Amino acid sequence: MVQPSAGGNSPHDGLRPARLTIGVISAGRVGTALGVALERAEHVVVGCAAVSSASRARAARWLPDTPVLPVDEVARRAELLLLAVPDAELSALVSGLATAGAVRPNTIVVHTSGANGIGVLAPLAALGCITLAIHPAMTFAGTDEDVDRLRGTCFGITAGDEIGYAIAQSLVLEVGGEPFRVREDARTLYHAALAHSSNHLVTVLLDAVDALRAALWGQELLGQELVGDAPGGIAERIVGPLARAALENALQRGQAALTGPVARGDAAAVAAHLQALAEVNPDLAQAYRADSWRTAQRAHAPAAVFDVLTETGQ
Repeated sequence: MVQPSAGGNSPHDGLRPARLTIGVISAGRVGTALGVALERAEHVVVGCAAVSSASRARAARWLPDTPVLPVDEVARRAELLLLAVPDAELSALVSGLATAGAVRPNTIVVHTSGANGIGVLAPLAALGCITLAIHPAMTFAGTDEDVDRLRGTCFGITAGDEIGYAIAQSLVLEVGGEPFRVREDARTLYHAALAHSSNHLVTVLLDAVDALRAALWGQELLGQELVGDAPGGIAERIVGPLARAALENALQRGQAALTGPVARGDAAAVAAHLQALAEVNPDLAQAYRADSWRTAQRAHAPAAVFDVLTETGQ
């Protein structure tokens, strides 16, 4: 962690001391996970804001020694203020904190929004705060694994100067993450890429599971029904190893990882797939068509594949 500048007598002179008092707003999945990770790095979470019953329960479980306080009081106590609210709420929160004068000058203010840089924190920067955007490129499910997953996770950081980058990098390294810089003007594109790789991957996999459940419905093995609606059944066990292998191949081999009927140029198979999926759910077939079109572009598939995708979509 960065050390205070030489000769500084106050914790607000120069850079911060090695250990910080931290306030967390709010106690959602990201805020609590980062709060726990920072406490493991020997910082002290001195207050957190939690409004919903779920947030209060999460704070009680993960930060049991931390008082739940109003937002302004959390801000006043903190040397490092962590704003872990949804993107849509961030601007209003920052404006409210700045107007109330709740944040002391030289406070390190960090938000965890992927789509925003430090521009959204301008009202607090104008009050003399050190403003940072530190976004963990990780999905949080509110489970015990969230904190452990931070170790080895890459964090997109944006700061206004080299001092800010040094502080952000130090904080990320302390929780076991890997920091990398994201330009202020590239935050939206950066966030879009992560949403595409994570959120849309979930949608594709769950659509595949739905289709496989329909294909296997009513089948039995040793007198036991194979297919049910609950997660963790045979459909997930079939798709899991295949999807994991495809993901690893894509990350390690790039374009060479593409396999299947679209990559082979098998237009007849693609047409049959679309018809079968449409019988289960037309929306599922439409999603398959859109993904197949993009796959065909990547694979430089023959015109016959594009013809099938166009004709089926009419």
